[in-house]
Amino acid sequence: MPGTNELCVLITGAGDSVGRVTAEKFLAAGAQVHICDVREDAVQATLIANPGMGGSVCNVGSKEEVDRLFNDAFAAMGRVDVLVNCVGIAGPRALLEDISDEDWQTSMQVNLTGMFYTMKRAIPGMKERRFGSIVNFSSASTLTCLPSRSAYIVSKYAVEGLTKNAARELGPFNVRCNAILPGGINNDRLNQVFERIAEEQGITVEEFEKEALRYISMRTKIEPAELADAVYFLATDTAPHITGLMMEVSGGSEWEE
Repeated sequence: MPGTNELCVLITGAGDSVGRVTAEKFLAAGAQVHICDVREDAVQATLIANPGMGGSVCNVGSKEEVDRLFNDAFAAMGRVDVLVNCVGIAGPRALLEDISDEDWQTSMQVNLTGMFYTMKRAIPGMKERRFGSIVNFSSASTLTCLPSRSAYIVSKYAVEGLTKNAARELGPFNVRCNAILPGGINNDRLNQVFERIAEEQGITVEEFEKEALRYISMRTKIEPAELADAVYFLATDTAPHITGLMMEVSGGSEWEE
């Protein structure tokens, strides 16, 4: 595998949070980096802050948009050595029998099929060159399961199955595929959820956070930079023979309610 400063890296869902921090980490190491996000303003903000980085607006749940994304990435970088699939949506919060067909299908389309689309486009070149690395994002919630979140949990279980099976298929071609299982990420989305629920319960955010983290062994949220470090480790030559791994980065998820 070439050195980091020779890698061509494509990262989905990189308009902010983990995806953006990961993209910036690779860029700082000298890699060529192309990002995508469904939000045009987030893509533009990230590109303005990071001269030399390329980007596209893309809904990974659309095969046509993924095809355009890869055309852009190939035009900009020539190839994709590392694919990082950060995109994920929370899906509906509802009991299984109350989930609408549309919400179920959207969760699967974005969280699972979007990864299938991007992997399908990246893999042929990786196999031809006999090197490459794919890192998919699942969730530590697959270890605990979570009532009223069936669409999300099932889609993330499927991501792990896709990752493990791809690792077996691609291993003979020196292409690796791993997944990261993050816990609660200290980003705007989670913090806004904490603020909303704390207000609904009439308690402080600090009180709710303490309650929410009681089933995390280390009683902590996870910083985006920690996940970027994990991606960097798995995707580069620091882990040349690690494949099919489900790496939990959660502080120890024991249970969820």
